[in-house]
This record gives sequence, C-alpha cells and structure tokens, in this order.
Amino acid sequence: MREIILNTPGDFAEWRDAARTLLAAEVPPEDIVWRQAGESASLFSDTAPLVPKRAITLPRALVTTLDRVVCHRDANVPTRLYTIAWRALTDRRLLERRTDDDVDWLAKADKSIRRDLHKMHAFVRFRRLGEDETGRESFAAWFEPEHRILRLGAPFFRKRFYGMDWAILTPDARAIWQNETLSFGPGGTRDEVPDSDVVEDQWRMYYGSIFNPARVKIAAMRAEMPKKYWHNLPEAQDIAPLLAGAGARVERMRETAVQLANPRSDKWRVRGEPEAVMPGETATIEGLARGLQACTRCPIHCNATQAVAGEGKADARIMLVGEQPGNREDLEGRPFVGPAGQLLNEALDEAGLDRAQLYVTNAVKHFKFEPRGKRRLHQNPTAGEIDICRWWLDQERDLVKPDIIVSLGGSALRGLTGKSASISSMRGKPITLAGGERLVATVHPSFLLRLPDRQRAAVERAAFVADLAVARSLAKAISA
Repeated sequence: MREIILNTPGDFAEWRDAARTLLAAEVPPEDIVWRQAGESASLFSDTAPLVPKRAITLPRALVTTLDRVVCHRDANVPTRLYTIAWRALTDRRLLERRTDDDVDWLAKADKSIRRDLHKMHAFVRFRRLGEDETGRESFAAWFEPEHRILRLGAPFFRKRFYGMDWAILTPDARAIWQNETLSFGPGGTRDEVPDSDVVEDQWRMYYGSIFNPARVKIAAMRAEMPKKYWHNLPEAQDIAPLLAGAGARVERMRETAVQLANPRSDKWRVRGEPEAVMPGETATIEGLARGLQACTRCPIHCNATQAVAGEGKADARIMLVGEQPGNREDLEGRPFVGPAGQLLNEALDEAGLDRAQLYVTNAVKHFKFEPRGKRRLHQNPTAGEIDICRWWLDQERDLVKPDIIVSLGGSALRGLTGKSASISSMRGKPITLAGGERLVATVHPSFLLRLPDRQRAAVERAAFVADLAVARSLAKAISA
C-alpha cells in the first residue's frame, strides 16, 4: 500500500505531481492512501521507488476540471480525482458518460466550485487601508468561501484591480497583490480587516439606487446572496428596509410611470438647417466651443438641439472622453449631466478625483437618437461618424495637453486611437498614445446603469472606480 502525504490542501500542482508518478508506475487507486500533513502515517506503507512503465496523457478538458475540483473540501477528493484520472487513461470518452458515478460526482463538485467562485467575485468587499508615499492605495478584504478557491479566484481581482495594492484574506490562505506581483500566504482572521471605510456610505447609496423593487424576488435573491455572506457586505444592513418598502415603491413607480418628455426636446423638430460653416483651428477652448456650434461635418447635427463641447480645467492633467451626449446633455449643452454623469461623479469621488480639476468631453459632439413620439432614444454613432468628429477631439487634446486620458466606452476608444478595439483587450493596461498621453480604457457609466444583475453591477462598478484610480495614480507618478 502506497501512502501519499499532501502538505497543502487544494494545491493542484502538488497533487498532480504525485498522481503523475503513480499513474506512470501503474499503481491502481485501491493501492493508494492519500493523507494530509499531520495525519498519522501507517507503519506498513510501501516506500520502494516507483518505476515509470508508461507515458501519461489526459484530455485537456479533464485536467482543467481536476485543477478546479481539487479545491473542493470533500476529504476524499484526492482519491476520487486519482480514480477518475486512472480510468481516463484507458477510457478517453469517460467524461461523456454522464450517468457514471465518478463522472456525476465530478460534475457536481465542479459546479459547486464554480458557484463558489461566482460568489467570491460578487461578494468580496475591499476596505481602504491607506496609501504609500507614491499615492498608490492599498485595500484588504475578508471572505469565507465554501471551498479552498482563493488560488482560482485571485487572478480575477488582479485583472480588475490592477492599479491598487490589495490583500484577500480567507481562513485557509491569503492572496496579496503588491508591486504588480501576486503571491499567496497563510490564512488569516476577520479582525485583520477594518470593519468599514470612508466609501461605504457611498456604496450603500449606490446599492439603494440600483435596487429595483418591481423586479425583486426574495427567494431568488436569498439563493444568490445567502445570509452567510451578509456580515461582510456593507449594503446588507439596508436589505431588510429596502425589502420592507418595496411594495410602496412599486406603487409610486406605477403612478409616475408615464411622463412626457421635456418640452424643450421639441426644439429639434423645428430647428432650421444651420449654416454650413467649418471654423478653422482656434487657439482657446472657448473659441473651439463656439466654432463647434456651426459644425456640419456629419448628419447627426441636423436633429440635435445643439453641439455639446467639453468643459473643465483648460490645462487639466486628466481628460475624460465619453461616447456622445445623451438627452439631458443635448438639452443643457454640457457633458455628463444626466444619470450617467451622476454615476460618474460618484465614482470620481470614490477614486479620489475632483471633477473640477479634470477636462470632460465626448468623442462625438452631437446627440444621435431615434424619435419615438416625444421621446428620443439613444443610438450608437457609427465608426464613420466617430472618425469625422475626431477632428474636434484632436483639437481639444492639443489645447488641453493632458498627461492621462481615460476613454469611457468603445466609441471613445475609437475616437482616441482611430481603430475599433474591445475594452477588455485594453483594460488594465495603460498604453501611450501617439501624442504622448497615457490612455486608460474603461467602460462608459451608462453600461453600469443598464446592468440588470445587481451582483454584476456591483462588481463592474468597483472595477470602474479602480480604473479611475489607476488614472489618478499615473497622474501622481508623472508629477512626482
């Protein structure tokens, strides 16, 4: 009988190395006892050297699944995984046999692991610890997963919160992201993480704002957000009052559901054709804004109320570039004053940025929409329209000369780079533009407002704030 001692539960590399040696030596599962470090060893275990007798190859899909399931807390996991690997050597289609007891157990264990990862991504809440002499902020979070999944879950947070130092503590282990290096250490306790921080009131306000009483399903919510996670969530204290008032809020929503559009929006219906005037390059932001009102470069100007110029500090270190004005922006003639602008302002505050010190503009300067009665529904600008309007954006960049530019959404990304690219491919990786500015790509605030899943909305909003914090850190580093 062979005894195998595993020092670190959930460590796939340790289990894999032992299993590979045993499989190569053709040691059957029934001849192996898997133990954890500290357990009593047998006096009669076989310690003779193992001699390889065959090459080991397993289906990639099976190896990927084994990598996850080894984190399961079932004490028999090492034995069951080895049994499955042993059988797969001679049955290459083993995973297709869904009624097989081993395969059924593996599928259920894998589902439990993936569900636990989903909970970790949604319910980890970082608390601010402070910042170092360079201005880089550090955060910590406490989480109690059902399984030993920290190794699997940490890369998600490395990608999402690349621009800050953080640590995630669990009872089994801790993940530390510092100096752009991810490392793991021993488990911790909840008292190592602050109970609250300065942004939690804002976070609770945001949670209350996205709570939709008309769509709440209490049973489904409790299934997706079990009570065992509540003591780590700052918004948990608001759940009961929000649920209690859901009925009354639904009735108020019904009473005010049908509203006429702002009467000023009728202005587009009677607006005459503007003069086809194309101003030359202007020397100031104010002059550029005046010239923009006569722009007829693309058809969007025909129906919009007015062009919406950028605003903010003329020599701002950081420039924010959105997609295009919305309905409120079109009526007021200012960028980011509608719901997306309110969310942006909150996120800027959380990231430690003062909007008054920034320059805020859009890649497209007129509101593109589809009329529905007296309402105007947003339409995305085409690539051609973005490219035509890029002339104005380039003038703004030349006048403001920012060090950092934050692109909010795909249209802004194209307006700044001249090519279409996915936000995910550029997010978390600041690049240098042709003009020398550092570009930080992130989503548009309106994307966050459209997310129906509150858990995903919370995760995405935290990632959005982290992206803005990256821009702040880069600006500080350049000025240092």
